[in-house]
This record gives sequence, C-alpha cells and structure tokens, in this order.
Amino acid sequence: MQITSKLPSVGTTIFTTMSQLALEYKAINLGQGFPDFNPDPALIEAVHQAMLDGINQYPAMAGYPALRAAIANKTLARYGHCYNVDTEITVTSGATEALMASFQAFVHAGDEVIVIEPFYDLYIPAIELAGGIPVTVPMTAPSEPVPYYRVDWERVEKAITNKTRMLVINFPHNPTCTLLQPQDLDALEQIVEKHPLIILSDEVYEHLTFDQKEHLSLATRPRLAERAVIVSSFGKTFHATGWKVGYCCAPAILSTEIRKVHQYTVFTVPSPLQAGLAAYMQDPATWERLPAFYQEKRDHLHQGLQNTRFTPMPSEGTFFLLASYENISELSELDFAKYLNQNYGVGAIPVSAFYLEPNSAQANHRLLRFCFAKQHNTLDQAIERLKKV
Repeated sequence: MQITSKLPSVGTTIFTTMSQLALEYKAINLGQGFPDFNPDPALIEAVHQAMLDGINQYPAMAGYPALRAAIANKTLARYGHCYNVDTEITVTSGATEALMASFQAFVHAGDEVIVIEPFYDLYIPAIELAGGIPVTVPMTAPSEPVPYYRVDWERVEKAITNKTRMLVINFPHNPTCTLLQPQDLDALEQIVEKHPLIILSDEVYEHLTFDQKEHLSLATRPRLAERAVIVSSFGKTFHATGWKVGYCCAPAILSTEIRKVHQYTVFTVPSPLQAGLAAYMQDPATWERLPAFYQEKRDHLHQGLQNTRFTPMPSEGTFFLLASYENISELSELDFAKYLNQNYGVGAIPVSAFYLEPNSAQANHRLLRFCFAKQHNTLDQAIERLKKV
C-alpha cells in the first residue's frame, strides 16, 4: 500500500535522537526538557483525593470549572487581565494540544504564519498540517557586545504580507532563555495596529524567570490580549510533564473556534488531574516560589560550567541555559552534541535543531542547550564529566 505523507519532512526528532544516544552511552540526559524529580507531594495527594471523592467521569468539555476559575484568578492577579471563566479559558491536553488546536482553528490553506527562529519544534509541522505556510524570521544571534538573542521586530514586520494570518511568539523563550522587554510589547502593539493578524503566544515557562525579572505576558497589554491566544502548561509549572495538562486564554470569539477543534480532538482532560490542580492552586505560593527554586538550579549549573571549557550564557527564564563550546571545537552543533554524548556521557541539544535549516551556517553558533531541571546530584555528575572535555 502506498502512503502519501502529510509531513514528508518530519522524521525522528532531535529530542528522541539525543535521548536514545543518552540511553545507549549511559549518558546523563540534560537534553530533553523534563525534571528528574516528582511534583510536590501535596499536589499528588490533591489528585489522589479527587479520585477518592469520585471525580473520575467526564468533566466539562472546556475544563473543570474550579480549575478555570483558578486560572482566571491567577491571570488577573499576575497580569491584570480578567478572562471570562465560561467563554475565554480552555483546559487542554498539555500546551501541545492548545497550540495544535489554535493552528487548526485559525490557519487556512495558503495562509502564512510567521515563526521566529530558533523555535520549538512543534510549530512548523502543526502549521503545515493546517495547510499553512511557515515564514521564519531569525532572531539576532549573540555577539560579544550583546551576549544573548533578541528579536528584530522591524524584520518581523517586513515579513508580513496580505496572506499573513498569524504570528507565533514564545517567551520565556525556548531555547534562547530570553524574556520579553517592554519595548518588545510596544513593537507588537504597533504591529497589531497595522495588521489584522492573530498572535499565538506560547508562555509555558511563564513562572520560570530569574534575577527578580517578571514575565511580561501579552495579557498585560489590552490591545495585545484582544488579538492573542495565550498558552501555558501545568506540566512545566508543577514538574508534572507526563500529566499533559495545559490551557489557553483568548477572547471569546477566538476561544469559540479553539473549542470546536478541542472538542473533536480530545474532548476533555482527565478530571482528577484538573480537580487536584484546582485545589492545589488555592495557595499562590505554589507558583510564586518557583523562580527561586529554579534559579538555584540555574546558578548551580552556571557556576559548574564556569569550571569547564564551556562558556555559559545568561538565562533569564525557562529551565534551560545555553553554553558555547567555541573554545573547544569547530564541529557543527549536531556533531558536537553527538560527540559529547558518546565520549563524555552528557546529553545536550544543539540549538541549530530549532532552526528550519539546521545544517546552515546561520543556524550554527556553536551553542548547546542544557536542561537544569534536575536534582543537584544529577547536575554535579554532569559537571564532573564536562570538566574532562
């Protein structure tokens, strides 16, 4: 039987490849972004209690009402924007489904979608499945005067045409670990004033920001919030990536269309997980303590890398940091990541994997992404191995 693939360019992801190598060579996996520790026992107990209380059947399609209320309260407290619990908040099967449902809801055949690269690997296949055409705009790469990535908004606006349907942004940014600044929101406001596009804002690391810096959600600006779908993830927030519970907030006119896709994709999300999260979130400390918790891990890895030949870069947010191997090798990022895995037993992800053309010179800046959402013992073992490189 002959099959014509809808995604002919999609093969094994870099995350699967590097994780398989880590298993094969018994490497410490700092590549794939997941914690090697459990969620708070109080959260596990809250989910268990929900099961015992009989919350085991279908919840509302848009999400367990108490959880949607908790999301609304948190968003209002943090960002000053009031989303309607009934019409503007949808609980999804992870941020992945929220993103996929948004692309399916709004991108029509031939529509262009602007994606800022480097980008999370889901975006391009999801756009293509919806019949859209991805248009990539690269961030300005780090240099000696400015050692971090930043967005060239003039270049973004020049990429907009009469076919542009959507702009995808992701902050705190994976993989570059940068945050939005007020001037970035200013630039986005100017863009939406001139162009009738939707912004899909992937904010899954919203609670993982460091050095007293705050995440500037698009929900903080009314003119942006009215044109934006804002996506977040309980898996990333509460160290429970395997639970696959996320959500999206959007004006009712947008949420209505997202829910149409959501209803016929998963219909709803496991009820005891939603009820447990709703109960757990009654205490704001559950997310307010996260920056300090993860900053300690970031600082631990950053300091450890300073005792190696790698050069760690600033990480303003997410649970990743980038490190340069410019003083070690001239290999491409992919080849060096494989070399590191096979010869020194540490798994990392090449930043070039987050580009449309990963083998190009424009995608290779001799940078690797390391995940520090690990126990200190795991990080210490990795650092000891990296000292030998």
